Amino acid sequence: MLSLSLEIDLLRSFAVIAEVRALSRAASRVGRTQSALSQQMKRLEEIVDQPLFQRTGRGVVLTNPGERLLIHAQRILRLHDEAMADLCGTGLSGSIRFGCPDDYAAAFLPPLLRQFSSQHPHALVEVVCGPTPRLLERLKKGAVDLAMISLPEGTPGDDIIRREQLVWIGYPGLDSAHFDPLPLALSDPDTLDHIAACDALQRAGRAYRIAYASSSLSGLTALVRSGQAFAVMTQTAVPPDLSVLGADHALPPLPAVGVSLKFARARPSLLTSAFAGHIRAMLPLL
Repeated sequence: MLSLSLEIDLLRSFAVIAEVRALSRAASRVGRTQSALSQQMKRLEEIVDQPLFQRTGRGVVLTNPGERLLIHAQRILRLHDEAMADLCGTGLSGSIRFGCPDDYAAAFLPPLLRQFSSQHPHALVEVVCGPTPRLLERLKKGAVDLAMISLPEGTPGDDIIRREQLVWIGYPGLDSAHFDPLPLALSDPDTLDHIAACDALQRAGRAYRIAYASSSLSGLTALVRSGQAFAVMTQTAVPPDLSVLGADHALPPLPAVGVSLKFARARPSLLTSAFAGHIRAMLPLL
């Protein structure tokens, strides 16, 4: 009887598909064509003799066997990468302090940290969350080594890694047109979401009041969930239980923001530079 085994390349491709839930995005991530990736998954399903994916209109979802295999695949890949880093000396070690806004942390950090850890299992990334103005203050003081920050729409330069659209959010079924003035839950007054919301409403001639201001994303979303206010955040970070409010809510359009990285020092450490390079390579694909 032919002996079959779980090949590392197949498991790695499988884990990427399970993470991004779309063959096209996964193909870009692993550097293969979509057709080649499909053939890999067909081979993996033949090895385990189980269907691993179910196609939907929004991409692919894991079947029950797929969910079970993912647990094993992540453990196997982590141990494999740790062994290779240890024996080949390719992994970096040490620690860095990384600053990140709350909304980007929720949307991007889990896959970014997971992938970086698999490549550098002896490296520690300490995460500090806060709005961009507070992170810039920490960078100036050297309290963080690297920070992911937001820049206004139209900022020149090649440092923009990706762009994120700002959107209005509210509790499902709650019509913002019924509120006068419009109650808002916003971040600190010097943050881009706060500035964009107030500028857009002033230009539209819409009355508003700041019902709640905080640098805590959880605090802002809690107030939105209570139905007491509306908020502004990046579309990627909108929780699934809250609604993005469109033009039918009589709210003015909002700008996009650019996502960039900023170092605390002109000559960052090798580990800090490696983590920044990892973010630049992976963030556009998430």
